[in-house]
Parts: sequence; structure tokens; C-alpha cells
Amino acid sequence: MGSRHTGTTVRSRGAQVGPLSSETASPEPATSEAATTGTAAPRARRSAVGRRRPAALLAALVVGGMAAAVIGTQALPSADAEEPLSVTELLGSDAEGMLEPEMSPQEAITEVEAKARLDEVAASRAQRAAEAEAAEAAAQAAAEAARPKAVMPIQGARMTTCFCMRWGTMHWGVDLAAPKLTPEYAAEDGVVLRAGAATGFGYAVYILGVSGDVTVYGHMEKILVDAGDVVEAGDTIALEGSRGQSTGPHLHFEVHSGGMDGKRIDPVAWLRARGVDL
Repeated sequence: MGSRHTGTTVRSRGAQVGPLSSETASPEPATSEAATTGTAAPRARRSAVGRRRPAALLAALVVGGMAAAVIGTQALPSADAEEPLSVTELLGSDAEGMLEPEMSPQEAITEVEAKARLDEVAASRAQRAAEAEAAEAAAQAAAEAARPKAVMPIQGARMTTCFCMRWGTMHWGVDLAAPKLTPEYAAEDGVVLRAGAATGFGYAVYILGVSGDVTVYGHMEKILVDAGDVVEAGDTIALEGSRGQSTGPHLHFEVHSGGMDGKRIDPVAWLRARGVDL
């Protein structure tokens, strides 16, 4: 049992409680039983953490929202359902050498078929060669047909003496005057019989033509062909001059019918018969 005393209160367990005065009503911070035992400090830390937790959660929510907004604005690659990606595209460069190409069955023909094919190729080539030769031959024939068979022995000249009597003697050709060194041409296709010095002509050229006649060119300044040369009508054979018995630059042109020793005929008529007019 307890007893009462002035200013104190005694409990049944014997713990003495201080007087309930204004001086003793406030707790003593450093001398309490909780401070000595350490049971009040964890509660204080938990209370501080609890007070800080709403601010941390709010900051995390703000950061997460910003990250989601940034990621959402970026275009993500989408796979086309109609164009599936191959294994090589999925694996990238690591797929090189991992996949073997699909092998197709070996194709072959018999030797008989191969030889037949070779014969076809050879026949085709022979046909093309024959066609090319025929075309070339036709072109040559056309060119030959278009080529003149006779030409004037000199261009831009004037006849100063005819095939006629002159000074009491027969002049067996025609004289065609032109400036010195004017080109002289073979009157028809033929072969050069002689080329060089000649009595009375100074220099002379004799050509046996395809007609069988011999054409003679005299008084030239320079000869451009040699005996044995093959010439065509219009080929240059000499340059006009005034060598030998001559009073000025001109070409003396003669025609011996049937050969060198044949009858000498009028060159004007001979040329006209071949479509050439003086």
C-alpha cells in the first residue's frame, strides 16, 4: 500500500513520480531513459526519411515523364509485314560465311549435241563471210563501173595545133598548151612501155592501153612513172613542160592504133569515141 505525502505521489510498484509542478512539466532531453537505451533515435530517423520520401518520389516522377516524352518523339523503325527480312539482313555481317548458297542440279548436253552446235556456228560464220565477200565484190564492181575509162590527158589546156599538116609536114598529134608543171594524166588504163628521153620530145612517156592502142605524151618537164608501172585512167604520169623541139609549154599527145608501130590516128576522134571531148 502506498501513503500520501505532501507534493508527491507513490504508485503501487514503488516508482516515484515527481511533483506535477510547472518547473518539472517539461521533459529533460539528455537524462531520459529513452536517450540512455537508444530506442527513441531510430524513430526519429524514420520520421525524417518519411518526411523526405514524398519529395524524392515527386522528382522521380518528373524525370520519368521527361524521359518518356523524349523517347516518344523519336521515330522507331517499323518492319514491313509485306517484306520480311532475310536471315542475312537480320544477322548482319556476322552471317557472312554461315549460309551456303543453294546448289542447282548440274546441266549438261551430249557430245553429239555439242558437235551439232559447233557445225551450226561454223556454217553461220561461213555464210556471213560469203555475204561479206559478195557485198565487197559488189561494191568494187560498182566503183569500177563508175570509174571513167578514158580522160583528158591534161586539164585546162587549149589546143594550139591539130592532127594535120603544118609547115609542109604532117603533125601526127595534137598540141595542148597549159601553164608549166600542169599535171598530165594517163588517158586510159594501161602499162607504161617507155619513160624517159626521146628524140624531138625531150622527155616522153609511152603507155600501152587496155584498148590495145599506145598513147604518147611528149615535151614534159618531169616524168613521174617508170617503165612497167600499171596505171589507171586519170593517174598523174608527168608534169607539163617545154623540153625538146618546142616553142612553149605544152603537151604533145599522139595515139598509135594497135601498138607502138601501129597507124597514128587523130587523138580528137579517139577521145570522142570514149566520151571525152577536147
